[in-house]
Amino acid sequence: MGVIVISPVKKSASKETEGAKTKKSSAKKSTTTKKASPAKKSSAKKPKASKTISAEKGRVLVIVESPSKAATLSGMLGKGYVVRSSKGHMKDLPKSRLAIDIEHDFTPEYILVKGKAALKNELLKLAQDAKNILLASDPDREGEAIAWHLADILGVDLSEKCRVRFYEITENAVLAAVKNPDYIDINKVDAQQARRILDRLVGYTLSPLLWKKIRYGLSAGRVQSVALNLICSREREIQAFIPDPYYVITAKADSDGRHYELRAYKLDGKSLMKNSLPLLINTEEKANEIIAEIRANDIVVTEFKQKDSVHSAPAPFRTSTLQQEASRKLSFVPAHTMRIAQALYEGLNIPGHGHIGLITYMRTDSLRISDEALTSCREFISANYSPDYLPKKPNIYGSTSKAKVQDAHEAIRPTNIALTPDSLKDSLTPEQYKLYSLIWRRFTASQMSPAVTAKSTLKADAGRVSLKQEGETLKFDGWSCLWPLDMKGLELSPASQGEILTLTDVQSDKKATKPPARYSEAGLIRTLEENGVGRPSTYATIAGTLELRGYIEKNEERRFCPTALGMTVDEFLAKYFSRKDLSSIVDAGFTAQMEKELDEVEEAQRKWLDVVGQFWGEFSTTLEEAESAPKVPLPEPEPIGEACPDCGHDLVKKRGRFGEFIACSNYPECKYTRPILSPIGVKCPKCGEGDIVKRKSKKGRTFYGCSRYPECDYVAWNRPAGEKCPECGEDLFRRGSSLFCAKCKYKAEIDSPDE
Repeated sequence: MGVIVISPVKKSASKETEGAKTKKSSAKKSTTTKKASPAKKSSAKKPKASKTISAEKGRVLVIVESPSKAATLSGMLGKGYVVRSSKGHMKDLPKSRLAIDIEHDFTPEYILVKGKAALKNELLKLAQDAKNILLASDPDREGEAIAWHLADILGVDLSEKCRVRFYEITENAVLAAVKNPDYIDINKVDAQQARRILDRLVGYTLSPLLWKKIRYGLSAGRVQSVALNLICSREREIQAFIPDPYYVITAKADSDGRHYELRAYKLDGKSLMKNSLPLLINTEEKANEIIAEIRANDIVVTEFKQKDSVHSAPAPFRTSTLQQEASRKLSFVPAHTMRIAQALYEGLNIPGHGHIGLITYMRTDSLRISDEALTSCREFISANYSPDYLPKKPNIYGSTSKAKVQDAHEAIRPTNIALTPDSLKDSLTPEQYKLYSLIWRRFTASQMSPAVTAKSTLKADAGRVSLKQEGETLKFDGWSCLWPLDMKGLELSPASQGEILTLTDVQSDKKATKPPARYSEAGLIRTLEENGVGRPSTYATIAGTLELRGYIEKNEERRFCPTALGMTVDEFLAKYFSRKDLSSIVDAGFTAQMEKELDEVEEAQRKWLDVVGQFWGEFSTTLEEAESAPKVPLPEPEPIGEACPDCGHDLVKKRGRFGEFIACSNYPECKYTRPILSPIGVKCPKCGEGDIVKRKSKKGRTFYGCSRYPECDYVAWNRPAGEKCPECGEDLFRRGSSLFCAKCKYKAEIDSPDE
């Protein structure tokens, strides 16, 4: 498919085609039929629908997205309702073509999702016999669009209140929602459709350009291109980084059984520090001068200060922070975190409680907590902790995100604070238990009293050299009894001004500045959120999409590194699509502005057609210019220094859809290939003969297995450490700078590898 280029849509056209201003009139003008936008009146037949909805006999038909949610609601709603699942979208744009009529107000061509004809017929039959129809897809833009498509398929009159939104799936919340249905929010539908059209326009016109200019089969996306640019830009920083040497000088001293480790930070009253590092001690001669000065003089205490520091409780989770903490603490990739959270939200069978949802809706950027939930949490803290742990007033949190907060949602929290993680352990899978525990502890901690620490600072002089040591002591744990408090330094024993410390040793450690760290999953999500790029529903898939495309991969420290292909694609996109206008799809500021404009569509402050038309006008011009770009040569495959055992030609490293592999340079005449085995220096704990090697799953996830496979079938998701647990004797695994045991929860810190 070639690149489609046309002139931008005129504003007058968008005014003529945009929907009405009120909910009711907007609803009447929406549609999901082929070649129709929500700005135009639906051509679907609706006479039967109004009769169906007003019929007095039959049961109420409730349609949700997932089968598990349907099972949960069936038990809560009882015999008067029949609950069915749409299993996601019923209609979507076809995958085989652009399906956007650019010349006619960007009208999308929706079709029935493949394989859903039987489900459509079943829902139509149920709708004919139903007393009423309630559309209960998830309470976000995507869910609103699903409800809108269902309304069109079933002939539901959108001027009727047919929409039900569940922010938590508990009996009280569900019954209250079905008794008070709302209209489908056409503004949300417009915002979702605008995003869908924008992403389709970018993906289905930019990808063919990449095929022609770089390599067939490549693809690009609006939000993913920004993420790729962040990762590649960081890699270029790392490659261009020149380390600066410096020396850390530590004086060990004692006094009456008290031990101190003080670091040099001033010489002749002038600071040696820069960016928290002693960068001015940059030569061995300077270090030796300072050491000699310390050895030649008494270490005299000049100051000892201790000050209480109050640490406020952390906010409850929103989508981005849940994904970050699950990545850091549980090693869950964001997409996996969201799958587990979805199951906790939709409901599980809990003995004594039935089939209930355990957490509130997990796609949210809000930190709001309902009054009922606040009261329940405070009552729980009061009943289970001493009075000091309950603040006088509830802790209230505001959003720090640049994105518009969807305040109809709450923060992610347990639906019933009395259902502690331990009480549910036998009812949940291990992963569900871990994530629920994380959510429960974070929410409960968010409503507890501040933690209090005593921060201590000891300063001393040794001649011309000033030394310092800092420490921190926990005075009151407060919320940190449930959530870890990051304390800086160890407990520091008091000392008196004028006291002379006895020097026991002085050391000089040569170090060098390090480049900025590569992005972890948590770091990338945090950066995207801080820049206003993406929304809660998109964070989970961004990095995974780039990995599947072969643009990035994870190193041993689970941080993202761009591949040669990823760097090439990013360089091309940055060259032609980084102008400071509406075509700058690799610029975080531009993408954030687009997100803001989509929010304005949802708030009825802008028309979706204006947003799409303005973007396409700029983007299509840039596409046309990029068409004249010369073809970009891909990096030559890297020889591995071996000859092909079949034909004798050089073997090289190549990259396919599942990662790198070894192949013959004489392809296609010779089709010899083999996987790349990357030993990690550990023998297989199962057979003791093979080496543990790093491999990639078909979904791009790193795992570890025995090099003797299939003779030995040992596999592990975590990196084996080659050591046994000192407490239970099981194999230890390595994660970053930690060793841990999967059986007994033993954990130990080790030297962190260089980034």
